Amino acid sequence: MHFFKANIWRMLIFTCVFLMALALSVAIDFYLDQRHMRSVVTHRDVVPERFSGVISLESHQKAADYTIAKVKLASWGGLHGLALLLLWTLGGGLDVLDQWLRAWQWSPLTTGVVLVIVFSILGSLLELPLSLYSTFKVEQSFGFNKMTLGLYFSDMLKQGLLMIAIAAPLIWVVLWLMQSVGDMWWLWAWCVWTGFSILMMWAYPTFIAPLFNKFEPMEEGELKVAIESLLVRCGFESNGLFKMDGSKRSSHGNAYFSGFGKSKRIVFFDTLLEQLTIDETLAVLAHELGHFKRNHIKKRMLLMFSMSLAGFAIVGWLAGQDWFYAGLGVSQVSHYMLLILFMLVMPVFAFTLSPLMSMYSRKHEFEADDYAKEYARAEDLISALVKMYDDNAATLTPDSLYSAWHDSHPPAPVRVAYLEKELEEKVESGLVK
Repeated sequence: MHFFKANIWRMLIFTCVFLMALALSVAIDFYLDQRHMRSVVTHRDVVPERFSGVISLESHQKAADYTIAKVKLASWGGLHGLALLLLWTLGGGLDVLDQWLRAWQWSPLTTGVVLVIVFSILGSLLELPLSLYSTFKVEQSFGFNKMTLGLYFSDMLKQGLLMIAIAAPLIWVVLWLMQSVGDMWWLWAWCVWTGFSILMMWAYPTFIAPLFNKFEPMEEGELKVAIESLLVRCGFESNGLFKMDGSKRSSHGNAYFSGFGKSKRIVFFDTLLEQLTIDETLAVLAHELGHFKRNHIKKRMLLMFSMSLAGFAIVGWLAGQDWFYAGLGVSQVSHYMLLILFMLVMPVFAFTLSPLMSMYSRKHEFEADDYAKEYARAEDLISALVKMYDDNAATLTPDSLYSAWHDSHPPAPVRVAYLEKELEEKVESGLVK
């Protein structure tokens, strides 16, 4: 009886802690959203002095309106996510789904795999209205969306089939380890997850990305010669230079490199190549190469694997805590329900890590900019960034606290000022006129 009462108290305490953490995260997000929108609206009618000669008032106001629309949608999305989270957990949704699948009397492994897949599909369908509104209302209203409904649902179907084909075997292996290898199952599961993540980093650019976009080798010409020269100077070897048909889905521009080892490939959105000059393109590429040369990829992988190890260790401990299940509205203990519940509530308790992760990411961006300045002109990188801010309707007047919490990249004024600082020092020293 004493043990039963103790578990009841633990369950109630955990439920209260969960609800308080959830309320705190929602309150902070709401507060930051309001600050951000107020900052953008306040400065909507005046282009910041640094950008007044290169970005028109019309473009500045478009960026402000686009930012407000996205923040409002994100706020509604947050409320929608909050309602779904409470419905799945304390509302009994997961428990009902679990009981329904148990009635089929499959093995625990099969039931677990099916439940995780069905839960993921239902989650995607429940988020569909917001996704459609984002793509065909917000993005389309500001001239960014290029997708048709047919392409949208074709992508959705491909993603669903890929998720089933890739995730089902992984889930089966993890659930088998949970029931078969004893208390240290979580360490073996982490090893499997780490191996899977590395495999996906190799497979994504070669096998998965081409299912959604067309990748063409960059055509011969002045730009390709200049890029190859930059790669030689940087000592970077890749599996090729590619142009991606980003304009098929959006007018936003970007560039990235993916994969590792011999599978590394450099990819430019066709939209980006249309926006930038050769020197500006080289500056952007030098920045991306900076992430590789400064070992940011390895550092982020190490951080990701370390955090996932801590996560698996916590899940291993929670496996024996009945109050964790009961405190979240689940009546029957199971390995698969443990995984789903942890994935649902982990963001609630980890939301305070957001500013730390953003700060770490922005540090890498500054370091990549420093590297870019060694192999390209700072003024070319500044010019490229300003064009990208303009073309992508990125606000030039974000709230500093909102940006510190959410943004993985430094806000436009801060980043440009950082790049200009060295230019000013060179001018003062007589190195640049």
